[in-house]
Amino acid sequence: MAETAALLEAGGTALAGGDWVAARTAFGESVSIDQTAEGLFGLGTAHWWLGEIREAFSCWERAYASFCRSDPAQAVEVAVGLSMLHDANAGNRTVARAWAARAARLATTLDEPVLTAWVLLARSAVEDDPLQVAAWADRAHRIAVQTGDRDLELCAVSMRGSAFIDLGRVAEGGMLLDEALAGALGGEGSDLYTVVFTSCQLMRACVRGADFLRVIQWTSSLETFTERYGCPYLNATCRASYGGVLVSTGDWARAETELAAAVDLARDALPAVRAEAFAYLADLRLAQGRVDEARLLLAGFEDREVVLPVLVAGHLAAGEIATAVSTARGRLGHTEGRFLEEARLRELLGEVCLLEGDVAGALEEGRYLAELAAQSESVLITARAERLRGRALLAGMDLAEARSHLTAARAQFSILEMPLEVARTRMAFAAALVVEEPEPAIAEARMALTVFEDLGAATDADAAAAWLRSAGAAAARVGPKGIGLLTKRELDVLELLADGPSNPEIAARLYLSRRTVEHHVASVLSKLGLRNRAEAAAYATRRRASESASRM
Repeated sequence: MAETAALLEAGGTALAGGDWVAARTAFGESVSIDQTAEGLFGLGTAHWWLGEIREAFSCWERAYASFCRSDPAQAVEVAVGLSMLHDANAGNRTVARAWAARAARLATTLDEPVLTAWVLLARSAVEDDPLQVAAWADRAHRIAVQTGDRDLELCAVSMRGSAFIDLGRVAEGGMLLDEALAGALGGEGSDLYTVVFTSCQLMRACVRGADFLRVIQWTSSLETFTERYGCPYLNATCRASYGGVLVSTGDWARAETELAAAVDLARDALPAVRAEAFAYLADLRLAQGRVDEARLLLAGFEDREVVLPVLVAGHLAAGEIATAVSTARGRLGHTEGRFLEEARLRELLGEVCLLEGDVAGALEEGRYLAELAAQSESVLITARAERLRGRALLAGMDLAEARSHLTAARAQFSILEMPLEVARTRMAFAAALVVEEPEPAIAEARMALTVFEDLGAATDADAAAAWLRSAGAAAARVGPKGIGLLTKRELDVLELLADGPSNPEIAARLYLSRRTVEHHVASVLSKLGLRNRAEAAAYATRRRASESASRM
């Protein structure tokens, strides 16, 4: 008994300090001696923070059964957690609602307002009516204020903000989401889970509401928490969205790591959740010019709304224009409320119009985009609208007006810190400028080419180099520049890859964690523009041989 108690205390201390591995070890040893409810719950929590979702489910379910016999209040808390986990990580709303209902029934036998409030938040997470969500969140907030529970208060404010976004009260909802996450990061609550809850609520609500700028600004503010405790986007849906943000902001090495984690988190989830993770990863592959890989990633998810823009972009990249148009137009009527997906489809349809010389059609799609931007109040959609209109005006040879729209688009993409889109817009601007001012136009294109090559956007880089040559400028493709950007530790990992070891073997040799090695491998692949470990091994072998020859 004394040994078990000491292990439970050690596990609790490790959880409070964010040392998830130590917590897993302590609680695991405790459970091996005596499968107490406390030990199982702590072990499940450690598994969850480490992204081991299947194990977390197992431990929490066994803890719930034990708590039902010994501590009904704790059983309610576990049921609430299971409800939220089934929703956010498995996408299984049927099971999530069942756990929320069970938590509600157990809570009615207890006179504990705080438990009632957490049940309200669990029910809100799986409720489709935003008015009902707002009402339940407001009630939970009142209980939180009355009882002085700051963690509950911050989570309730965040849930209210999410509901307001869905009700079209974007500015008000955004302010509530900001307030809740600021309080959580500021240490007002006592539970690290509050940061997870509020950051995931903000991520999901802002992606739904096309408030991309807010997501990007908060992503940088979460860096300190991430370095100390790990990524707060512990649920598959949030992690996938986070990976998508990293793709958009040009951090492709980290995007590889986070999207791989999202795919892993979603391995037992329903197709809707898996589709989102694969859609963002496929989008990265398209940006890298790896069209065949992107299309393979989407296989089996073609009917999912979240993959549609990437699917259409893949058809266009493969030259399948008729299929792209048919797919986009056939699903536009099914994207109501999904502003970002509809905007991307509209821009792609505008691109098809430009390919076919239909300037009027491209301008019409630009008009639709502008209306969507006004409706959603999204800087990202506004930028897409301005760029499409600028490209259409360029095709119609209205060069001055084209430059005006393209300048606005470039400024907005810059605000959003989206280097790939800035560079693509810069290329269009160069085309609108080259007739009247060839030297500045070539300078613009050279800047775009540098960005494409630094990112590893091969198709865009090839097109930029070809445009420069057509404009009479020298533009040899230099290939990936990443070798000069590799950190010392990444160079160590690259050197080991030549011998073909697994990640655990590299981790052991460099005294690193497996997850750290996964991050370094993904970073090496992205910076060098390599597709897989085999290419990295071949690259490292050639580099090793070259260095040996140079020393002879």
